[in-house]
Amino acid sequence: MISENRFEQQIRALEPWQQMLFATALSERMFLNFALFSRLMNFGDLEKMRNLLSSIWEEQMQRGTKVNYEVQLNHVEDNIVDLDEYDMFGAIPARDAMMALFSTLILKLEQESDEAVAVSNLSYDTIGAYVEFAEADDQMSDEELVRLINMHDLMLDEDAFQEELLERLSGTSFKPAVVETVRELAQNQGVSNIGISDED
Repeated sequence: MISENRFEQQIRALEPWQQMLFATALSERMFLNFALFSRLMNFGDLEKMRNLLSSIWEEQMQRGTKVNYEVQLNHVEDNIVDLDEYDMFGAIPARDAMMALFSTLILKLEQESDEAVAVSNLSYDTIGAYVEFAEADDQMSDEELVRLINMHDLMLDEDAFQEELLERLSGTSFKPAVVETVRELAQNQGVSNIGISDED
């Protein structure tokens, strides 16, 4: 897919609270991919996962919500799709969304910048897998496939989204209002990183 994450250094340079907000925003944008799969396949506990992600936002806004991240790790793990059990593409973005949420919890617990980078990469990987599934053909060379993925509108949109996130966070001091504006950005008018909407 993409050979390297061009934002990696910027992500690693963020303060821990900024990295957490960055990862939460990407998890929010990917969440609809899990929600659609969960509804279609009656998989997992969609309400619990939605409430968890909402609680993570609320805690970052300092609204008194406290999340037990260690306990929630097990709940998220229970909602990670086993690709061996589902022979359908939708399982991949659903799995990636929960893996992003899992990494976000680990990031909060361990404050390791690797986890923030991992969430960024997961979002890119989801898009790459979707473009290959939806638009690639067997006749394409590896170079043509890489070009198709990297120049696709969804990938360019992801670049712009992550870049805007980093611009909003870099050099910013903490304010609940910053969290609110980032949350609104991440909700992306109800459309996920691969173009799935609330109406799908």
